[in-house]
Amino acid sequence: MAGPTLVIELAEPVSPVALSGFRSLIRGLATHFEQLRQGYFDVNVPVERLGIEAPATLDPHEADRPFLVHLLGPGAGDEGIFEAEHADESEVEAVLGFKPTQAVNVSAGCNRGIDHVATALLTAAIVDVLGGVVKVELLEGQATVVDELPGVLGVTDGDYPMVLGTAGFLRAWVGQPGFRLLK
Repeated sequence: MAGPTLVIELAEPVSPVALSGFRSLIRGLATHFEQLRQGYFDVNVPVERLGIEAPATLDPHEADRPFLVHLLGPGAGDEGIFEAEHADESEVEAVLGFKPTQAVNVSAGCNRGIDHVATALLTAAIVDVLGGVVKVELLEGQATVVDELPGVLGVTDGDYPMVLGTAGFLRAWVGQPGFRLLK
């Protein structure tokens, strides 16, 4: 994908009931909806449905932003990707207080500023349904901006600092001047 990706770390495998709620949320938000497999969606989401006013620079058809949203991990698919993405994340696990069993990746298909905001708000909506903790890789200098926001559970150090937080954290961060996700 061409735009930012956020990860939702899950402590427990997604139940069939939660998976149904996840599908209903994504289906309800999307104007284009294709389920490639259970828990794997290719969608277009109008930014207005995420509570964002479309910038005047977007044509009306451009307000539908493309995303791939997919559940991965043992029993969910893409196990190899899940294992690779979670290798050597002991610092993340220490902040989380659990070893993730599954994850949801939310990947934007474009990289405009609106896509960064839409990715964050779509991810927050998914956390509202599935639970979990959002893992966000940070750009240089962002750790000092995010560490005092509500819903931050912790910030990791290292070569690639990350913030772990709640849906409320994402919503608070979107409101900060200069908000931008790592691509």
